[in-house]
Amino acid sequence: MLRLGFVTDIHFGPQAFHDGKLRKMTHQAEPLLRQALSSMLEAGRPDLLVNLGDDVEDESRGLDLERYALCQEILREPGVTVVNVAGNHDMIHMGRDDLNRFWGRTGPLYYAFDHKGFHVVVLQTFERAEVDCSIPAPQLEWLESDLSRTRLPSVVLMHHSAADQDLSTSRWFDTRPELALVQERAELRRILERSGKVRAVFNGHVHRNDMTMHGGIPYVTIQSLTENLDDDAPGRPSGAWAIAELDARKVDVRVHGADPARWTVEPRARPRPSP
Repeated sequence: MLRLGFVTDIHFGPQAFHDGKLRKMTHQAEPLLRQALSSMLEAGRPDLLVNLGDDVEDESRGLDLERYALCQEILREPGVTVVNVAGNHDMIHMGRDDLNRFWGRTGPLYYAFDHKGFHVVVLQTFERAEVDCSIPAPQLEWLESDLSRTRLPSVVLMHHSAADQDLSTSRWFDTRPELALVQERAELRRILERSGKVRAVFNGHVHRNDMTMHGGIPYVTIQSLTENLDDDAPGRPSGAWAIAELDARKVDVRVHGADPARWTVEPRARPRPSP
């Protein structure tokens, strides 16, 4: 069994407003993150701690670097291996080399590795401010090749969503789905389904909990740690963190905090030898 701990959309930075209302409790990011990690460890130590991106609420290069460093330092305090995903806010004033330096690696911000009998794939999505979000064709080609080479059941991690989830009740994206759902999601899902190996796909960014099934694969969106669950100030942060347990038969996901959710599914995808 693989046990994954999740936090996402932590947004270290100043308070953030949307349509004139307080939407992100970003000024509380540090204590909320520390409490989430403490609660996660009390519930049972995960094999990997997955950070699905947007560590910062972008403000300036200097402040973003400082805040990103603090966020990464706190994520590493429990001593659990951290798996990072690049968020759109992380990439406004920082670049690939900056994030790689914090992550302790080199190369593209998409990558893959094996852990406890599972193949873990991290994708990098790109957002053009107020235009769209996407995943480039060369990365899709890499993904297809990567999945063809593994014999292990696989998990995919990304920031934006690849599901055709219903956003009609979203405070952020009800009228702008193109800013939440990657343009190439249909092709991405075809690659994942054709592989016959992908057990689940996880993302952040949408600031809500959601599970949408496509082709027998659950696409799970995790709520933002700092999302304001009330309509406006003074606000009530979600404090969201999640645990996902994957084994040979099922995927069980439980989101904790003030906006809890749980899903247990049996994906149709099964690992099979590559031709």
